[in-house]
Amino acid sequence: MAASSSSAATVNPSDHSSPAEETEEETEFCRGFKDADAFVKHGLGAVVAATKASAALPAAGDEFDLYRSFPAFQQFCAAQGDRLLHGYDLVVDSNDAVLEKVGILLDEASGVSRTQQPVMPAGYQPPKIVVSSWNRRGGERREETFHLLHAKNIQRPQLKFKDKVDNSNTPFVSRIFIKPNAVKPLPSKNEFECNTERPEDLDVPAALVDFIHQQRTKEHVDDMFSHPYQYELDHVVMPESLKCKPEVQMYKPLAESTCQFINTLDDLVALNEKLAKVSEFAVDLEHHSYRSFLGITCLMQISTREEDFLIDTLELRSEMYILNETFTDPAIVKVFHGADSDIEWLQKDFGLYVVNMFDTHHAARCLNLGRNSLDHLLKVYCSVNSDKRYQLADWRIRPLPDEMLKYAQADTHYLLYVYDRVRAALYDTSNSQPTLIQQVWAKSRDLSLKKYVKPIFTEDSYMELYRKQKKSFNTQQLAAFRLLYAWRDKLGREDDESTGYVLPNHMMMKIAEELPKEPQGIIACCNPTPALVRQQINELHQLLKQARETPLLKVCPQPTSFGPHDISRSSESDFLDLSSFGCYVSFVFEEEEEAAAAPAHLTVAQQKAHSIMGSFENPFRMYLPSKDIHISKNAKYDPSSKIYEVYSPHIPPSCRGTS
Repeated sequence: MAASSSSAATVNPSDHSSPAEETEEETEFCRGFKDADAFVKHGLGAVVAATKASAALPAAGDEFDLYRSFPAFQQFCAAQGDRLLHGYDLVVDSNDAVLEKVGILLDEASGVSRTQQPVMPAGYQPPKIVVSSWNRRGGERREETFHLLHAKNIQRPQLKFKDKVDNSNTPFVSRIFIKPNAVKPLPSKNEFECNTERPEDLDVPAALVDFIHQQRTKEHVDDMFSHPYQYELDHVVMPESLKCKPEVQMYKPLAESTCQFINTLDDLVALNEKLAKVSEFAVDLEHHSYRSFLGITCLMQISTREEDFLIDTLELRSEMYILNETFTDPAIVKVFHGADSDIEWLQKDFGLYVVNMFDTHHAARCLNLGRNSLDHLLKVYCSVNSDKRYQLADWRIRPLPDEMLKYAQADTHYLLYVYDRVRAALYDTSNSQPTLIQQVWAKSRDLSLKKYVKPIFTEDSYMELYRKQKKSFNTQQLAAFRLLYAWRDKLGREDDESTGYVLPNHMMMKIAEELPKEPQGIIACCNPTPALVRQQINELHQLLKQARETPLLKVCPQPTSFGPHDISRSSESDFLDLSSFGCYVSFVFEEEEEAAAAPAHLTVAQQKAHSIMGSFENPFRMYLPSKDIHISKNAKYDPSSKIYEVYSPHIPPSCRGTS
């Protein structure tokens, strides 16, 4: 009984300890660590060691810069860097797993259970819900502003254009076919057609006929792409009314002035007749470039001293050329503000050109007002704070809301008054002389000569954007960037979408840099994912696969710590090949070598001087071909020494041995 009880007593502790050990194993914080403190202590040692290693890194100006100039050391540093990056990726993955587990445990401790989210296809984006309203002025106003700025579901106006948008990869040809107020007539269409038939019956050499034909063709091509009003702008004279101090005419209050919205041909013709009777009018444009490859002008604002006009250029796009009668009239001053882009948009979309323009932006620069924007000029001269909320709105919306109509009207309503004020200020600044006004008018005339140039895609077009990003890509990444750039340009031209809508620059750089191997990786590089990227995900995947097949050549940066005259690191191709005339040059220096031998009749002092002079090597010898092997005379006395110097015209100087 005692034995049995003792045996039972000995068995019971072991029986009770086994579940405890199992519980301890189950509650183990991490493999090899029983709790968080043990894990932190172990990790702290590794962090301290890493900190010491980072503190021991060489500082700027240390010997590291010298060692870095050696290719072998560069390769070693690159290998160690790749090793560290690989280890860092493992650390990141481990941290993600640990943080995810910590989050799950915290949720369980707080009694919150995570709901299982349904599995969605790649690229799915749930609808965005606005949950905060701390900066919302009003529910109705905020909702209208949101839809105005984005306008995702409006119909594309390009579908209604009578003339199809030309997104071809060809130079821009002017849309003008009637030239009002012309001093030099517009070249006829027949002059552009080049005669390819050679008159065989004429007694003229064929070479001379070809030369004349080429010169005539070149002249016709130059006329085709030249500015139609080049001659008129070169000979236009500033009106006499601009040379004297103006009488400032006060503007009407915006609420009391009339504003006419023009969207029919009859109204446009009537407007042109009204503009022909005034001496000046103000012009501004509203442009949209996000959902169009070349961009489209959506609205034109024109203001006279009496009334304002808003022209629906989407509806009257093909009839806008009628305004060339007044826009090119040298007796009427057209007032713009910052017309750099407006001049190009008028040419591209309507074939409109401007003669006798005055840009208030250049006037503000001459007056040194600090800021040259129209908003600042309105504050200075009109005490008006312009509302810029609709500056980046989608002007394709039809019908336009009242808020956007008022904003568009205000852009040109005050511009003629500002035009009077800046002219008076320029006149007073130049001591009652029209010198500054003439300077501003001349700059405005030069701006009118600006020609619209279409973006032309070439094989090297991507390099311009690549240099701006200041990235260092290897051959595979650069090939991916080139293919993505070409794909984006082609798709944008076909679908008439801007490159920023198809694939923004920062997303394209990210994809080219990461080179994802799966379609999901491409989507992960884009946030939010563009619609055309989701549609063409398979084609993009094939392009990246093609780029990864490019041989990987790592670019070895050239050291910059050497001067331009340091030839010790030059390659063989950097030296001039003198083998063709090496015999003659070596003959010249052979005379020096023969003279270098000390004659027997020289005195002892002369022999010593001769030997000293012979110790100086000619610096040009490294460029000259010589004997393949030169054996020093010391070889007779010390055969074990390194006395063999190899000279060959095919071996660069940096690779030659020294004795």
